[in-house]
Amino acid sequence: MGLATDLGYTHHSANPLHKLVRWGAGTRPGGWLFAHSLRHLDDVVGRLTRGRHSAPSLLAGLAVLDVTTTGRKSGQRRTSHLIATPYAGTLALLGTNFGQPSTPAWVLNLEADPRATVTYRGTVREVTARAATPAETDEVFALAGEFYPGYLNYRERVAGTRRIRAFVLEPA
Repeated sequence: MGLATDLGYTHHSANPLHKLVRWGAGTRPGGWLFAHSLRHLDDVVGRLTRGRHSAPSLLAGLAVLDVTTTGRKSGQRRTSHLIATPYAGTLALLGTNFGQPSTPAWVLNLEADPRATVTYRGTVREVTARAATPAETDEVFALAGEFYPGYLNYRERVAGTRRIRAFVLEPA
């Protein structure tokens, strides 16, 4: 049994609202808006629903994985709410940052220390993140684009300015 199955992590088909939000988040203005507000909105949704939902799950119908890394500078544990891609029986992460110019901090943290904890619906697993090969990265983007086309827009948007890192999570 793989990590995705063990966690019960999967994305469901989108209703019309989910499709609209997924499309909007993939645009340049939508990416900017979500990059700057989603963390705060997600905190509010989590508090109001007592942790049963996240903003991406309600607005876009996407499963959200909590990934806890160790801060490369602070050494403190940092949790990020991420959309993972089921891949080869496990999960993969794409450091798109909604197509913004900067690399997300969680990516730099995983590069400094690949040990992490993932949590989904109360199930916690220790993992080690490894950099995906270029071929794996292409496969993960193709799979991710099936449930959230914004990933393909983000990749195109930052091409030539920064490399979007992809990670494959392996049980520790």
